Amino acid sequence: MVDAHSPLARVIERVPPPAEAVNGRGNWADKELALGTRLPDDYKRLVETYGRGDFWGALCLCTPFGDDNPVRLEADLVEVFGPLRESWPEEHPYPFFPEPGGLLTWAVTGDSAQLCWLTEGPPESWPVVIWSRDSEYERFDCGAAAFLEGWISGRLSSELLHHEPEVAPWFDAAIERDHVYVRLEEGDLPYTERLRILRDTLAPTADRGGYEHNGSRQDHFIVTETGWQLTYETAYAHQLRVAFPPAESEAARQAVLAAIDRMGCAVQSIGTVHGTSSWNPPLTPQPREQAPGQYI
Repeated sequence: MVDAHSPLARVIERVPPPAEAVNGRGNWADKELALGTRLPDDYKRLVETYGRGDFWGALCLCTPFGDDNPVRLEADLVEVFGPLRESWPEEHPYPFFPEPGGLLTWAVTGDSAQLCWLTEGPPESWPVVIWSRDSEYERFDCGAAAFLEGWISGRLSSELLHHEPEVAPWFDAAIERDHVYVRLEEGDLPYTERLRILRDTLAPTADRGGYEHNGSRQDHFIVTETGWQLTYETAYAHQLRVAFPPAESEAARQAVLAAIDRMGCAVQSIGTVHGTSSWNPPLTPQPREQAPGQYI
């Protein structure tokens, strides 16, 4: 149960959690015993509510559960960074857990920064320290959920945690997705009109940011009712990148190809970049020639 007045409740108001929290449930007592420390209650509720995934395309929450979890909550900073600290102690001002008051990572960023607790005192009082790969540090005197709420609301700012400030915050659960790239001919309409038609056809959609440089563009958005993730771009090629759960491959294929048809763009090629989905039409069997007097 989430306290209605807690920082986590305010996070939930702004960022709807997924229907199922990936790697969000398990035996906390066993995990705490293995780590050698009790964990903050706000973090436990955060994991049980959202599970593994990323906030705002920037912060990936670590969880202690899941055999195939690539961002597991582990006390491994001494093992990974201990040798570097011996060579450059001035770049590592904090100890590493399980050293007393050491850093313990609870989230990572797309820029390889780590969000850690500074494990001083009881877990409910552990502050947050962001540590970048360039050995820059920021300290915030609040817990994980309060930090997340402050960052999402804009009350807390960080130079080490980057996101799209003009785009509403979101959470993407770390579910399995197939990725298909559709290469397109230009068509007669300008890019902005093609993008409008694409999003209108797949509506409702929500922004996920974008990029523009020297006439090249990337526009990221999500189909809100299905969670399909799309990027329309001319940055690397004129193409549409689509990510979706494998079970929804045919529905996504029909919807996306119908939208492309409305955009007035011919399809050059379709490739599966990651996953098993194939959107290329199956080969049509050719009829065999019928010999005189032969029935097929």
